[in-house]
Amino acid sequence: MPDAESAVAVNRALWTTVNGEFTDSDAEREWAAEEVTWGLFGVPERELAVLGDVAGLDVIELGCGTAYVSAWLARGGARVVAVDLTRAQLDTARRCQETFDLHFPLIEANGECVPLADASFDLVVSEYGASLWCDPELWVREAARLLRPGGRLVFLTNSVLVALCVPEADGYAAAQLQRPQRALRRVRWPGGGVEFHPGHGDWIRILRANGFTIDALHELYAPTGTQTHEYYEIVTAEWASQWPLEDLWSARLGD
Repeated sequence: MPDAESAVAVNRALWTTVNGEFTDSDAEREWAAEEVTWGLFGVPERELAVLGDVAGLDVIELGCGTAYVSAWLARGGARVVAVDLTRAQLDTARRCQETFDLHFPLIEANGECVPLADASFDLVVSEYGASLWCDPELWVREAARLLRPGGRLVFLTNSVLVALCVPEADGYAAAQLQRPQRALRRVRWPGGGVEFHPGHGDWIRILRANGFTIDALHELYAPTGTQTHEYYEIVTAEWASQWPLEDLWSARLGD
């Protein structure tokens, strides 16, 4: 428990700081997007079809940040609840709700322990939220608890390969491995937060142990012609055109 508590505190402090480095206009650009996309390089949902039709579904986003993904889902007709542990992020989300006149519940809570009833949702989504910043043994179990039988879990996180290739110091991912894979399960970056990077075998074990059947794993690359992102110095577009930057998982509760 001390490790878990320290991870929560470290990550809340990090995202409070990060939130202060961006303006509401930055969040509003994400809220205003006309289509759902995935990852740093914006791979369109229409090409991947992992969410399906969300109209009429009860959906919860774990680790919503400024809740732009929840906004996209709400526009698609979902009944959305957005959860995040950082108050500053939720405050930005509330201001965006007023700006766009699009309202849904925002809950300040850790994605590993959500104060909502069992079997309340049809879909759990995490886009670089709980999927990266929470202990997978805990948040996947929580996702299973929150889902109704047959409900789906869709989550995006860094690929195992990029986690192996990002250097300890600041800088873009290299073309060579920078650390052993066994060191990835819980990573504290210098000056950063606590991240969790299970290997694919661990993800499969964790999902199956919590009653999930895996539907798909999409490994996301940078589309042709994409430019390197100006804010997030993780990978160059050239790197991500050769190796997957992100893993997008889709799973269903039950056989």
